[in-house]
Amino acid sequence: MIRRRLLAGLVAALALAGCGQQESVTGPRSKELTFSILSAESQASMQPVWQPLLDDMSKSIGVPVKPYFATNYTALVEAMRFGQVQAGWFSARPALEAVNRADAEVLGRVVDAGGEATYRSVLIARKGSGITLDDVLKCDRKLSFGIGDAQSTTGTLAPMTYLFTPRGIEPAKCFKAVRGANHQANFFSVANGVVDVATNNTVGLIFAERENPELAARVEVLWTSPPLPESSILVRRDLDPALKEKIRQFFITYGTGTGAEADRQREVLKRLAYGGFRPADDTYLDPIREMVAGEALAEARKTGDKAKIAAAEAQFDRVRASAAQRRAANPDV
Repeated sequence: MIRRRLLAGLVAALALAGCGQQESVTGPRSKELTFSILSAESQASMQPVWQPLLDDMSKSIGVPVKPYFATNYTALVEAMRFGQVQAGWFSARPALEAVNRADAEVLGRVVDAGGEATYRSVLIARKGSGITLDDVLKCDRKLSFGIGDAQSTTGTLAPMTYLFTPRGIEPAKCFKAVRGANHQANFFSVANGVVDVATNNTVGLIFAERENPELAARVEVLWTSPPLPESSILVRRDLDPALKEKIRQFFITYGTGTGAEADRQREVLKRLAYGGFRPADDTYLDPIREMVAGEALAEARKTGDKAKIAAAEAQFDRVRASAAQRRAANPDV
């Protein structure tokens, strides 16, 4: 009997400890929410345009919202994984990483000022340099190249998927120098002649033209990718359901309706180069799943290993089939 009581007490103690750990992982459920902004620009340039929206979010959900800025994609996924942030704005590939590794889920997606839910990767060069896309693809080690973070959708994944990999081009072997940086740094490097060519995206160029019109006039686009899924809003799955729903409602209703307040919110969105937010779930990231699987297949084919190639082909087929099934089941998502 005594042993059973001791065992019961131990189980209860462990349960309480587990509750405490859960609270530390999900963060302060009702006292504060930390919202990550996976910025391809600097905090100094992004905080002024995001802070009004975060202030409105705090008022709407009844919880103080603290921003967490970083340009390191992996670090922010890890911050979500370990509960340092409970919600955030992620571009597509890091969003997929957060879903896969950080217990996150998609609850909304961004639409641009024109109402589109996509944006594009671009390759830029200094205007007047005489550099063409053909020059980039010559692979003669004469040009310097600025690429994005390894987890960046538009900085790395899209140009590799749609431009370089189909042509068998590996940037490290084709350019005289390759430097990794965020979109803002790549823009400045090209505009100032520090690197010859760099990746960026259509949203980044909008910000650049607005904040540095003279420098933006020095840059031209050499290549544009097919449409890519825009950024999305993620939350941890174990976030308090009531708070999660408040966050969802805030985003999908923000800037909608009529009246002075809705007009003010639309001005906030305009500074972000957004038209608003729409409901979404994890199927929104299926195009990125297919791109990642295609990237893995391309890497496997480079090895010449038949077993690795077969495994990568099978995974690619599974991803595509699964995505097709989800699209058929949720045509409006």
